[in-house]
Amino acid sequence: MIYLDNSATTKPHPEVMDSFYQAATTFFGNPSSVHRLGMDTERLLRKARHQAASLLQVKDEEVFFTSGGTEGNNLAIKGIALQHQTRGKHLITTTIEHPSVLEAFRSLEELGFSVTYIQVDKNGTINIDQLKQALSQETILVSVMHVNNEIGTIQPIEEIASIVSAYPKAFLHVDHVQGFGKVHLPLNQLAIDLCTISGHKIHGLKGTGIMYKRKGVTLFPLSHGGGQEQSIRSGTENVPANVALVKAMRLIHEQMEQNKQRLEALKGRIIQKLQTMDQVVVNTPSPAAPHIVNFSLPGIKPEVMIHALEEDDIYISTKSACSSKSADESAVLAACGHRRKITESGLRISMSYETTEADIDYFLVKLAEAYDKLSKVMR
Repeated sequence: MIYLDNSATTKPHPEVMDSFYQAATTFFGNPSSVHRLGMDTERLLRKARHQAASLLQVKDEEVFFTSGGTEGNNLAIKGIALQHQTRGKHLITTTIEHPSVLEAFRSLEELGFSVTYIQVDKNGTINIDQLKQALSQETILVSVMHVNNEIGTIQPIEEIASIVSAYPKAFLHVDHVQGFGKVHLPLNQLAIDLCTISGHKIHGLKGTGIMYKRKGVTLFPLSHGGGQEQSIRSGTENVPANVALVKAMRLIHEQMEQNKQRLEALKGRIIQKLQTMDQVVVNTPSPAAPHIVNFSLPGIKPEVMIHALEEDDIYISTKSACSSKSADESAVLAACGHRRKITESGLRISMSYETTEADIDYFLVKLAEAYDKLSKVMR
Protein backbone atom coordinates (compact mmCIF):
# COMPACT_ATOMS: atom_id res chain seq x y z
CA MET A 1 0.00 0.00 0.00
CA ILE A 2 1.14 3.52 -0.85
CA TYR A 3 -0.55 5.96 1.49
CA LEU A 4 -0.43 9.60 0.37
CA ASP A 5 -3.27 11.07 2.45
CA ASN A 6 -1.27 12.01 5.53
CA SER A 7 -2.83 15.46 5.83
CA ALA A 8 -6.13 13.72 6.56
CA THR A 9 -4.62 11.38 9.12
CA THR A 10 -1.45 9.38 9.69
CA LYS A 11 -0.78 5.80 10.67
CA PRO A 12 0.07 5.66 14.40
CA HIS A 13 3.72 4.91 15.06
CA PRO A 14 4.37 1.55 16.82
CA GLU A 15 6.23 3.34 19.63
CA VAL A 16 3.20 5.58 20.14
CA MET A 17 0.96 2.54 20.48
CA ASP A 18 3.39 0.99 22.94
CA SER A 19 3.42 4.15 25.05
CA PHE A 20 -0.36 4.24 25.12
CA TYR A 21 -0.67 0.58 26.09
CA GLN A 22 1.91 0.77 28.84
CA ALA A 23 0.38 3.91 30.35
CA ALA A 24 -3.19 2.58 30.02
CA THR A 25 -2.42 -0.73 31.74
CA THR A 26 -0.03 0.52 34.43
CA PHE A 27 -1.23 4.06 35.17
CA PHE A 28 -4.98 3.61 34.96
CA GLY A 29 -5.81 5.54 38.13
CA ASN A 30 -7.68 8.82 38.10
CA PRO A 31 -5.02 11.55 38.39
CA SER A 32 -7.32 13.46 40.75
CA SER A 33 -7.43 10.56 43.24
CA VAL A 34 -5.39 10.98 46.43
CA HIS A 35 -4.26 7.36 46.72
CA ARG A 36 -0.92 6.14 45.39
CA LEU A 37 -2.22 4.90 42.03
CA GLY A 38 -3.88 8.24 41.37
CA MET A 39 -0.82 10.18 42.47
CA ASP A 40 1.46 8.05 40.27
CA THR A 41 -0.82 8.74 37.30
CA GLU A 42 -0.83 12.46 38.10
CA ARG A 43 2.98 12.47 38.17
CA LEU A 44 3.03 10.79 34.75
CA LEU A 45 0.68 13.47 33.44
CA ARG A 46 2.93 16.21 34.80
CA LYS A 47 5.93 14.54 33.16
CA ALA A 48 4.13 14.36 29.81
CA ARG A 49 3.18 18.03 30.05
CA HIS A 50 6.77 18.98 30.88
CA GLN A 51 8.10 16.99 27.92
CA ALA A 52 5.57 18.62 25.57
CA ALA A 53 6.51 22.05 26.87
CA SER A 54 10.20 21.29 26.35
CA LEU A 55 9.59 20.27 22.74
CA LEU A 56 7.56 23.44 22.14
CA GLN A 57 10.06 25.52 24.18
CA VAL A 58 7.31 27.01 26.33
CA LYS A 59 6.34 26.86 30.00
CA ASP A 60 4.65 23.77 31.44
CA GLU A 61 1.62 25.80 32.56
CA GLU A 62 1.12 26.99 28.94
CA VAL A 63 0.39 23.47 27.66
CA PHE A 64 -3.19 22.18 27.71
CA PHE A 65 -4.14 18.71 26.50
CA THR A 66 -7.22 18.53 24.24
CA SER A 67 -8.98 16.00 22.02
CA GLY A 68 -7.44 17.43 18.85
CA GLY A 69 -7.42 20.33 16.43
CA THR A 70 -11.16 20.91 16.31
CA GLU A 71 -11.55 21.19 20.07
CA GLY A 72 -8.38 23.24 20.39
CA ASN A 73 -9.50 25.71 17.72
CA ASN A 74 -12.99 26.04 19.20
CA LEU A 75 -11.61 26.48 22.70
CA ALA A 76 -9.13 29.15 21.62
CA ILE A 77 -11.53 31.10 19.40
CA LYS A 78 -14.74 30.91 21.43
CA GLY A 79 -12.83 31.10 24.70
CA ILE A 80 -11.25 34.42 23.75
CA ALA A 81 -14.44 35.85 22.24
CA LEU A 82 -16.64 35.02 25.20
CA GLN A 83 -14.08 36.03 27.83
CA HIS A 84 -13.16 39.38 26.28
CA GLN A 85 -16.34 40.50 24.52
CA THR A 86 -16.70 43.53 26.81
CA ARG A 87 -13.46 44.88 25.28
CA GLY A 88 -14.72 44.55 21.71
CA LYS A 89 -16.69 42.20 19.48
CA HIS A 90 -14.65 42.32 16.29
CA LEU A 91 -12.81 39.19 15.12
CA ILE A 92 -10.55 38.49 12.13
CA THR A 93 -9.72 35.30 10.25
CA THR A 94 -9.04 34.29 6.62
CA THR A 95 -11.12 32.74 3.87
CA ILE A 96 -9.03 29.54 3.70
CA GLU A 97 -9.09 28.34 7.29
CA HIS A 98 -10.01 24.81 8.34
CA PRO A 99 -13.76 24.23 8.85
CA SER A 100 -13.23 23.98 12.62
CA VAL A 101 -12.09 27.60 12.54
CA LEU A 102 -14.54 28.98 9.97
CA GLU A 103 -17.55 27.34 11.60
CA ALA A 104 -16.47 28.58 15.03
CA PHE A 105 -16.41 32.14 13.70
CA ARG A 106 -19.76 31.72 11.98
CA SER A 107 -21.27 30.53 15.26
CA LEU A 108 -19.93 33.65 16.96
CA GLU A 109 -21.51 35.83 14.28
CA GLU A 110 -24.85 34.37 15.38
CA LEU A 111 -24.06 35.63 18.89
CA GLY A 112 -23.54 39.18 17.68
CA PHE A 113 -19.81 39.25 16.95
CA SER A 114 -18.52 40.94 13.79
CA VAL A 115 -16.05 38.92 11.71
CA THR A 116 -13.76 40.12 8.92
CA TYR A 117 -12.63 37.37 6.53
CA ILE A 118 -9.29 38.37 5.02
CA GLN A 119 -8.80 37.47 1.35
CA VAL A 120 -5.80 35.57 -0.03
CA ASP A 121 -3.88 35.82 -3.30
CA LYS A 122 -3.54 33.10 -5.94
CA ASN A 123 -0.93 31.35 -3.79
CA GLY A 124 -3.20 31.31 -0.74
CA THR A 125 -1.17 33.95 1.10
CA ILE A 126 -3.02 36.38 3.33
CA ASN A 127 -3.50 39.97 2.16
CA ILE A 128 -1.40 41.86 4.71
CA ASP A 129 -2.76 45.26 3.68
CA GLN A 130 -6.33 44.08 4.23
CA LEU A 131 -5.35 42.75 7.66
CA LYS A 132 -3.86 46.14 8.60
CA GLN A 133 -7.02 47.92 7.42
CA ALA A 134 -9.31 45.49 9.26
CA LEU A 135 -7.60 45.79 12.64
CA SER A 136 -9.19 48.29 15.00
CA GLN A 137 -9.53 49.08 18.68
CA GLU A 138 -12.56 46.77 18.71
CA THR A 139 -10.58 43.76 17.46
CA ILE A 140 -10.04 41.13 20.16
CA LEU A 141 -8.91 38.13 18.09
CA VAL A 142 -7.02 37.32 14.89
CA SER A 143 -6.88 33.65 13.84
CA VAL A 144 -4.60 32.55 10.99
CA MET A 145 -3.46 29.01 10.15
CA HIS A 146 0.27 28.43 9.76
CA VAL A 147 0.16 25.86 6.93
CA ASN A 148 -2.86 25.40 4.71
CA ASN A 149 -4.10 21.83 4.81
CA GLU A 150 -5.09 21.69 1.13
CA ILE A 151 -2.37 23.47 -0.84
CA GLY A 152 0.47 23.81 1.69
CA THR A 153 0.75 27.61 1.76
CA ILE A 154 2.86 28.89 4.66
CA GLN A 155 1.50 32.12 6.10
CA PRO A 156 3.93 34.89 7.22
CA ILE A 157 3.12 34.38 10.89
CA GLU A 158 6.09 36.42 12.11
CA GLU A 159 4.89 39.48 10.17
CA ILE A 160 1.27 38.89 11.19
CA ALA A 161 2.26 38.56 14.86
CA SER A 162 4.21 41.82 14.68
CA ILE A 163 1.22 43.65 13.18
CA VAL A 164 -1.31 42.26 15.66
CA SER A 165 0.93 42.98 18.65
CA ALA A 166 0.46 46.71 18.01
CA TYR A 167 -3.16 46.28 19.14
CA PRO A 168 -3.07 45.48 22.87
CA LYS A 169 -6.68 44.24 22.96
CA ALA A 170 -6.13 41.73 20.14
CA PHE A 171 -5.00 38.14 20.70
CA LEU A 172 -3.38 36.01 17.97
CA HIS A 173 -4.38 32.37 17.47
CA VAL A 174 -2.47 30.10 15.09
CA ASP A 175 -3.81 26.77 13.85
CA HIS A 176 -0.56 24.78 13.65
CA VAL A 177 -2.17 21.39 12.93
CA GLN A 178 -0.65 20.96 9.45
CA GLY A 179 2.60 22.72 10.23
CA PHE A 180 3.76 20.98 13.38
CA GLY A 181 6.59 18.57 12.65
CA LYS A 182 7.05 19.90 9.10
CA VAL A 183 7.46 23.68 9.31
CA HIS A 184 9.10 25.24 12.36
CA LEU A 185 7.10 27.77 14.36
CA PRO A 186 9.06 29.27 17.29
CA LEU A 187 6.28 29.95 19.80
CA ASN A 188 8.74 31.34 22.32
CA GLN A 189 10.02 33.96 19.88
CA LEU A 190 6.78 35.24 18.35
CA ALA A 191 3.86 37.18 19.81
CA ILE A 192 1.48 34.21 19.51
CA ASP A 193 -1.12 33.93 22.25
CA LEU A 194 -2.75 30.60 21.34
CA CYS A 195 -1.72 27.70 19.13
CA THR A 196 -3.30 24.32 18.34
CA ILE A 197 -1.76 20.95 17.46
CA SER A 198 -3.38 17.60 16.62
CA GLY A 199 -1.96 14.17 17.45
CA HIS A 200 -3.32 12.14 14.56
CA LYS A 201 -1.54 14.33 12.00
CA ILE A 202 1.87 13.34 13.40
CA HIS A 203 1.50 9.53 13.75
CA GLY A 204 -0.23 9.90 17.10
CA LEU A 205 -3.71 8.79 18.07
CA LYS A 206 -7.00 10.31 17.01
CA GLY A 207 -8.65 12.24 19.82
CA THR A 208 -5.40 13.79 21.09
CA GLY A 209 -4.06 17.31 20.84
CA ILE A 210 -2.50 20.30 22.53
CA MET A 211 -3.50 23.91 22.87
CA TYR A 212 -0.73 26.31 23.77
CA LYS A 213 -1.99 29.30 25.76
CA ARG A 214 0.51 32.00 26.58
CA LYS A 215 0.80 32.70 30.29
CA GLY A 216 -1.53 35.51 31.30
CA VAL A 217 -4.07 34.92 28.52
CA THR A 218 -7.53 34.19 29.93
CA LEU A 219 -10.22 32.08 28.26
CA PHE A 220 -13.87 31.33 28.93
CA PRO A 221 -14.02 27.51 29.31
CA LEU A 222 -16.30 25.57 27.00
CA SER A 223 -16.72 22.78 29.56
CA HIS A 224 -17.16 23.19 33.30
CA GLY A 225 -16.66 20.57 35.97
CA GLY A 226 -13.87 19.37 38.20
CA GLY A 227 -11.37 22.05 37.24
CA GLN A 228 -8.85 19.91 35.37
CA GLU A 229 -6.36 21.59 32.99
CA GLN A 230 -6.36 24.74 35.15
CA SER A 231 -10.19 24.86 34.86
CA ILE A 232 -9.85 25.54 31.11
CA ARG A 233 -10.90 22.01 30.13
CA SER A 234 -12.67 20.12 32.89
CA GLY A 235 -12.99 16.36 32.68
CA THR A 236 -10.87 13.42 33.78
CA GLU A 237 -7.61 13.56 31.85
CA ASN A 238 -6.87 10.89 29.25
CA VAL A 239 -3.36 10.29 30.55
CA PRO A 240 -2.42 7.33 28.28
CA ALA A 241 -3.48 9.30 25.20
CA ASN A 242 -1.56 12.37 26.36
CA VAL A 243 1.57 10.27 26.96
CA ALA A 244 1.21 8.77 23.48
CA LEU A 245 0.81 12.25 21.98
CA VAL A 246 4.04 13.45 23.54
CA LYS A 247 5.83 10.38 22.19
CA ALA A 248 4.52 11.24 18.71
CA MET A 249 5.68 14.84 19.14
CA ARG A 250 9.19 13.71 20.06
CA LEU A 251 9.41 11.29 17.15
CA ILE A 252 8.15 13.78 14.55
CA HIS A 253 10.57 16.39 15.90
CA GLU A 254 13.47 13.99 15.35
CA GLN A 255 12.25 13.09 11.88
CA MET A 256 11.91 16.73 10.87
CA GLU A 257 15.53 17.39 11.80
CA GLN A 258 16.76 14.31 9.92
CA ASN A 259 14.46 13.96 6.91
CA LYS A 260 12.92 17.30 5.96
CA GLN A 261 15.27 17.80 3.01
CA ARG A 262 14.47 14.32 1.69
CA LEU A 263 10.77 15.13 1.90
CA GLU A 264 11.37 18.38 0.01
CA ALA A 265 13.17 16.39 -2.70
CA LEU A 266 10.24 13.98 -3.06
CA LYS A 267 7.87 16.92 -3.37
CA GLY A 268 10.06 18.42 -6.09
CA ARG A 269 10.07 15.10 -7.92
CA ILE A 270 6.26 15.02 -7.93
CA ILE A 271 5.88 18.61 -9.12
CA GLN A 272 8.47 18.14 -11.86
CA LYS A 273 6.55 15.14 -13.23
CA LEU A 274 3.17 16.86 -12.97
CA GLN A 275 4.47 19.82 -14.96
CA THR A 276 5.27 17.50 -17.88
CA MET A 277 1.70 16.17 -18.04
CA ASP A 278 -0.56 17.89 -20.56
CA GLN A 279 -3.09 20.34 -19.03
CA VAL A 280 -2.26 19.40 -15.43
CA VAL A 281 -2.27 22.47 -13.16
CA VAL A 282 -0.10 22.52 -10.02
CA ASN A 283 -1.90 24.53 -7.32
CA THR A 284 0.69 24.33 -4.55
CA PRO A 285 2.82 27.50 -4.52
CA SER A 286 6.57 27.74 -4.07
CA PRO A 287 7.78 27.89 -1.39
CA ALA A 288 5.30 25.85 0.62
CA ALA A 289 5.15 23.06 3.20
CA PRO A 290 7.31 20.06 2.25
CA HIS A 291 4.64 17.38 2.48
CA ILE A 292 1.70 18.70 0.41
CA VAL A 293 1.22 18.83 -3.36
CA ASN A 294 -2.13 19.97 -4.74
CA PHE A 295 -2.91 19.78 -8.46
CA SER A 296 -5.91 19.80 -10.78
CA LEU A 297 -6.83 17.56 -13.69
CA PRO A 298 -9.38 19.69 -15.59
CA GLY A 299 -12.17 17.62 -17.05
CA ILE A 300 -11.61 14.63 -14.75
CA LYS A 301 -13.64 14.21 -11.58
CA PRO A 302 -11.30 13.84 -8.60
CA GLU A 303 -13.27 10.91 -7.20
CA VAL A 304 -12.77 8.99 -10.46
CA MET A 305 -8.99 9.42 -10.28
CA ILE A 306 -8.94 8.53 -6.60
CA HIS A 307 -10.76 5.26 -7.22
CA ALA A 308 -8.58 4.49 -10.25
CA LEU A 309 -5.45 4.79 -8.12
CA GLU A 310 -7.08 2.85 -5.33
CA GLU A 311 -7.18 -0.17 -7.64
CA ASP A 312 -3.37 -0.09 -7.48
CA ASP A 313 -3.46 0.28 -3.68
CA ILE A 314 -2.54 3.98 -3.84
CA TYR A 315 -4.43 6.44 -1.63
CA ILE A 316 -4.65 10.18 -2.23
CA SER A 317 -7.48 12.68 -1.57
CA THR A 318 -9.39 15.63 -2.95
CA LYS A 319 -9.45 18.29 -0.26
CA SER A 320 -9.76 18.52 3.50
CA ALA A 321 -11.38 15.40 4.92
CA CYS A 322 -13.26 17.74 7.28
CA SER A 323 -14.49 20.15 4.60
CA SER A 324 -18.12 21.10 4.83
CA LYS A 325 -18.08 22.82 1.44
CA SER A 326 -19.90 21.39 -1.57
CA ALA A 327 -18.28 18.18 -2.77
CA ASP A 328 -18.06 19.74 -6.25
CA GLU A 329 -15.53 22.42 -5.37
CA SER A 330 -12.54 23.17 -3.17
CA ALA A 331 -13.33 26.25 -1.09
CA VAL A 332 -9.60 26.91 -0.71
CA LEU A 333 -8.89 26.87 -4.46
CA ALA A 334 -11.95 29.05 -5.03
CA ALA A 335 -10.69 31.56 -2.44
CA CYS A 336 -7.39 31.67 -4.33
CA GLY A 337 -9.29 32.84 -7.39
CA HIS A 338 -8.95 29.76 -9.57
CA ARG A 339 -11.41 29.00 -12.33
CA ARG A 340 -14.26 26.59 -11.70
CA LYS A 341 -12.68 23.82 -13.77
CA ILE A 342 -9.62 24.01 -11.51
CA THR A 343 -11.52 24.20 -8.22
CA GLU A 344 -13.69 21.22 -9.18
CA SER A 345 -10.80 18.94 -10.17
CA GLY A 346 -8.31 19.43 -7.36
CA LEU A 347 -6.38 16.49 -5.90
CA ARG A 348 -4.06 16.44 -2.88
CA ILE A 349 -0.98 14.33 -2.26
CA SER A 350 0.25 14.51 1.31
CA MET A 351 3.37 12.62 2.33
CA SER A 352 4.96 11.63 5.62
CA TYR A 353 8.58 11.08 6.58
CA GLU A 354 7.91 7.38 5.96
CA THR A 355 7.19 8.01 2.26
CA THR A 356 9.94 6.59 0.04
CA GLU A 357 11.31 7.44 -3.38
CA ALA A 358 10.03 4.10 -4.63
CA ASP A 359 6.54 4.99 -3.38
CA ILE A 360 6.58 8.25 -5.32
CA ASP A 361 7.99 6.72 -8.50
CA TYR A 362 5.31 4.01 -8.50
CA PHE A 363 2.60 6.57 -7.78
CA LEU A 364 3.75 8.79 -10.65
CA VAL A 365 3.73 5.88 -13.10
CA LYS A 366 0.23 4.82 -12.09
CA LEU A 367 -1.02 8.41 -12.08
CA ALA A 368 0.23 8.94 -15.64
CA GLU A 369 -1.36 5.67 -16.77
CA ALA A 370 -4.70 6.51 -15.16
CA TYR A 371 -4.63 10.06 -16.47
CA ASP A 372 -3.94 8.89 -20.02
CA LYS A 373 -6.72 6.33 -19.83
CA LEU A 374 -9.27 8.68 -18.28
CA SER A 375 -8.36 11.52 -20.66
CA LYS A 376 -9.17 9.31 -23.65
CA VAL A 377 -12.50 8.34 -22.10
CA MET A 378 -13.36 12.00 -21.45
CA ARG A 379 -12.63 12.89 -25.06
